[in-house]
Amino acid sequence: MKLFRSPATGGALTGAAFLMATSAIGPGFLTQTAKFTEELSANFGFIILISVLLDIGVQLNIWRIVTASNQRAQDLANNLLPGLGYFLALLIALGGIVFNVGNMAGCGLGLEVLTGMNTQAGAVISCVFALLIFWSKDASKVVDTIVKLLGLLMIGLTIYIAFVSRPPLAEAIHKTFLPDTIEVMKIVTLVGGTVGGYISFAGAHRLLDAGVSGRSAIKDVSKSAVSGILVTSLMRFILFLAALGVVWHGATLGNQNPAGEVFRIAAGRAGYLFFGIVLWCAAITSVIGASYTSVSFWKTFHPAIAKHEKIIISFFIVCSTLVFMVSGNPVTLLILAGAFNGIILPVALAVILIVAAKPQLLNQYKHPLWLQVTGWLIVAIMTWMSWATIRNNMGELL
Repeated sequence: MKLFRSPATGGALTGAAFLMATSAIGPGFLTQTAKFTEELSANFGFIILISVLLDIGVQLNIWRIVTASNQRAQDLANNLLPGLGYFLALLIALGGIVFNVGNMAGCGLGLEVLTGMNTQAGAVISCVFALLIFWSKDASKVVDTIVKLLGLLMIGLTIYIAFVSRPPLAEAIHKTFLPDTIEVMKIVTLVGGTVGGYISFAGAHRLLDAGVSGRSAIKDVSKSAVSGILVTSLMRFILFLAALGVVWHGATLGNQNPAGEVFRIAAGRAGYLFFGIVLWCAAITSVIGASYTSVSFWKTFHPAIAKHEKIIISFFIVCSTLVFMVSGNPVTLLILAGAFNGIILPVALAVILIVAAKPQLLNQYKHPLWLQVTGWLIVAIMTWMSWATIRNNMGELL
């Protein structure tokens, strides 16, 4: 049984782009962007720029190969080497559960900001909301509509905060291209939080469920993949400007809730309420994306998994909620989740690129050489940066 069906290809392409984007824009995204802006000031713009270029290369490779083959990533991996798909699915599930615990924490915190309720109660309410979405009569249309509307709402409110925080635009633009300092772990964390782990496959698997596949769809799939990255990057850069404006004028964000402090300092009580809305929107859409995509990596392994997909997704969401309720402060977890998924990324991308060299596995689709070269360069860069991250931050990552 397919959870998502949509006869409208155009809607599916837009929905896939927003599913990927809103999966990436979660509590970790907000926390990382605010915290890293405070640490690097305007130089963080360069980290964003490099991550955008890497993100586009990753998404174009993965989305085109998966949709051209009309097979999910785990099936392609198993066809390449029996058992490899199970290993890939395990990595994706681990990264997904880590992210989803943070997502549920974000849901709880968002409702706490808005209503004053306990974060655990907010997480439970959000858990029920997510379950209702997946158990609705037409989950496809509901999910597509929810992620689009909430995504636009997040961007709109953050634009307002960026405007009132009065960031030094000239300095931001200058340092985006000519930074004074570069930190490798922050690039790994940003790329991992944007297209690492399950996120890079979210839109591609969504398109397969919507019936968008084959060589004839490649052009539209490429546009959808790039659109997802551009939506994510727009939100990242706007939030960067908002945070930069706040710290540029001498404020300190702290470690407990750096993103919330950006909104509160910039616009007072109203700004903090806006943060609650943005945080909840970011968190609940990421819960949807993480849960759907993580389970999509297992549904082809046995007919029973596909048949009971909604039940398994529900179990994934409930487990994430329960883990959050006993795990405590999620800020460190949210940042390390991005780094962990960034380390997974070169493994997953390498598998997909090896498959790309075998047209017999891709319905005779020939993946462009320039994309293959770009993909392998990204694998090399991310592998080197991931190793540097592990070596320099072994204590934190363990």
